Formats: sequence, C-alpha cells, structure tokens
Amino acid sequence: MLRTLKLQRIAQRLVGVAVLALLAAPPAAATDDGPLAALRDYKRQAEWSDRFDASLPELRAVNSSHPTLSPEALGRMQIAIGNHGRIAAAGGWPIVSSPRVALQLGARDPNVPVLRQRLAVSGDLTQVSGSSDVYDSYVAAAVRRFQLRHGLSANGILDAPTLIAMNVPVHVRLRQLETNLVRISERAVGLGERYVLVNIPAAEIEAVESGRVRSRHTAVVGKVDRPSPILTSQVHEINFNPYWTVPVSIVRRDLIPKMQDNPSYLADQKIRIYRWGDESREYDVREIDWNTDEATQYMFRQDPGELNSLGTVKINFHNAHQVYLHDTPQKSLFGEGARFHSSGCVRVQNVRELITWLVAPNGWDRGQVDAVIRSGQRRDVPLEVKTPILFAYITAWVNADGVVHFRDDIYNQDRVTTAAYDAGIGRLR
Repeated sequence: MLRTLKLQRIAQRLVGVAVLALLAAPPAAATDDGPLAALRDYKRQAEWSDRFDASLPELRAVNSSHPTLSPEALGRMQIAIGNHGRIAAAGGWPIVSSPRVALQLGARDPNVPVLRQRLAVSGDLTQVSGSSDVYDSYVAAAVRRFQLRHGLSANGILDAPTLIAMNVPVHVRLRQLETNLVRISERAVGLGERYVLVNIPAAEIEAVESGRVRSRHTAVVGKVDRPSPILTSQVHEINFNPYWTVPVSIVRRDLIPKMQDNPSYLADQKIRIYRWGDESREYDVREIDWNTDEATQYMFRQDPGELNSLGTVKINFHNAHQVYLHDTPQKSLFGEGARFHSSGCVRVQNVRELITWLVAPNGWDRGQVDAVIRSGQRRDVPLEVKTPILFAYITAWVNADGVVHFRDDIYNQDRVTTAAYDAGIGRLR
C-alpha cells in the first residue's frame, strides 16, 4: 500500500509538471483532444546526430562507433544495473519540481540546486559548482547530455519532455535495464561479421561490420497501432526506382477513406488500378464503389518518381510481415522527435549510404548507386552476398564508453516482459 501511494504521488507530480510546461508552451501545441493529446504532441524524441553540431563534447561522449549488440554490451549492462541498484538502495535520485517556465541558460530558479543534484546522481553533471540557483553552462551541458541519452531534443533546455524523463523513478529505469539485458543476451550471439540492426524504440538503424558501426541512420518506424515487427532475415535484393504496390491493409484503412474525401487522390498520387495477377487492363476509379470494401479486391500500384511512397529505393528481405526498408519523399519526418509514422515498414535517412554498403560486395560503388537512381529507370539488383538484418526492440542499452541510453517503451513491450518475469516465466536476478 505504501509503495502504491508513493507511485501515485510521483504520477500526480509528473502530471503537474506536464500541465505547467504545457501552459508555458505556445498555444499551437493544444489540440481538440485536450491537454493529454497536447502533451503527447509536445513530447519529442529527436535524433541528435541529424540536428546538432558533432563537435559538441556532450555529443561526442554519448555517441559511439561500437554496436548496440555485442557480447561486451552484456558486461556493460551488468555494470549499469549495479550502479542503478546502488542509487535505488540509497533512496533514488531527487524529484525535480516543475518551474513556472522552461529553464534555459542564464535563468535563475529555486529548482536549479535540486536539478544539479539529480544530474550529478545520474552522472550527467560531473562538475558541481556549489548549490547556485543559476542555470549556468555546466547545467545546460548536463541537461543536453541527459537529453541525448534519452532520445530527446538536445536543446539544453529543461522543458516538459525532459522533466518527465528526468523524474522517472530509478527503480523503473533499473527494471528497464534488467529487461533489456535479457533481450540483448538473446540477440548478441551469432551475429557474424556483417549485419543491419533496426532498433525500433530508438527509431535507428546500424550497419555493422567487423564489430564497428559503419553507418548510423535515423529511421521512421511503425505506428503504435501498426507496429514494426521483431524479425530476423537477410537482405537479398535492392529495387531502384521501384513501383509501390499498396498493401491491402492500407487500401482498407487509408486509401478508401482518402478516395471518399477526394476522388482525384489516386490520379494526384499517380496510383494505377489493376486486378491482382492481371496488369493487361488498367481500371478507372469510377468502376469501383468507394463506399464499400470493393477496392480491396484490386491491386493499386504507384508509378516510380518523386511522389512514390518508397522514394528512390527499396531494400528487400524475406519475412512473413511483408515489411521492408525504403527511402521516402517525406524527408521532413526524419527531423521529428517521435518518429513512429509508418505502417510497419521502415524509412531510412541517408539511404544511399546504406545501399552503397549493402551492394559493395557486388562490386558497386556510390557513383553507380547515384547514377541508377538519377536515371529514373526501374532496376532490381539481387545481392550475391546477403546481409543479415534484425528488427529488435531495445529500450535500454549501454555504449562502449559506459553511457546508459533509455528510450520510450513505445509499443508497451517492457511492461509485458516485466509481467512475464514477475509471473515466474523468468527472473532477472
């Protein structure tokens, strides 16, 4: 009962933090769905590598050329679990109260001394300059480091998403580390010299070779109601300037409603209609009753080009979920915080770099990749060397420099896993 009351108080305080921060936010943050929807919109998880100067010392400390999955990562996770366990045993880290407005460099606020303590406990603030209530450069740098570790917009400002993440109790973070220790131990074996890792909660892709990350890519992954699946496969083919065949699920959920609202939608998007298995005749939109599910009986195919939903390239690997990696014409999505917009497939930023790495064993170089894309011609390239690809769900990990990362449990899998351990299916310690 005491633990329940304590958690309720924490939850109430977090809601208060969110509401106060929302009041300080621009009016445009609000939506017709009320404060909770506004909070969801306000909360962001930006990808630091795409948006910030690589010379920042905080960024260099958080970044790593070592992969998320490796046998060595398990030892680092054990150390982090021990450290968080000691913090929990000592009473946890302090709760930072909500300031009246978001705090940034130069501000003076009575909550800053507690903020310093909180950042020092988690190792983000290494130089503690007394108990000053000034939000100085040391505090701003420590906040930025904290944000980078949690996938937040690394602006160095104590805003609502940062404060919410900062006030997650240490025992929750400890359980998150324990849960992901098991995931990493299951995934970190038999990886081979070369593979692609898609970490869904981080919305990030690693191209790994000989134990080093050759390139990292910001990704856009599946929505909560259309999640990207956990899978293991091999990349076997690259489609340049591809057609996009609209999955039946998207026809039902998206295309039919769009056609009901705008009968010219298919023409605007250069999507053609055929019967499945028969492309000898193209059908007119007026031949389909859009007020029923009749459209699901047809094949909808989008022409290659700048409007194509797959962009300029598609990366194929066999799987039961009909998902793949691809480019996108919506490049602005990569700059967003919460990058969970797709219907299960994964959009890749700087996709040409990844493609070049995948086709290099075939004797291709970047110039050839650019040339075939620039031509606009359809071309399918089977890969002689098939690269393994893994979709994993990792919400906590430790990089080679001992920096601990956490991400939101976007699909609510940590809670499910934790419940399984509590039920006796497995114990972490």
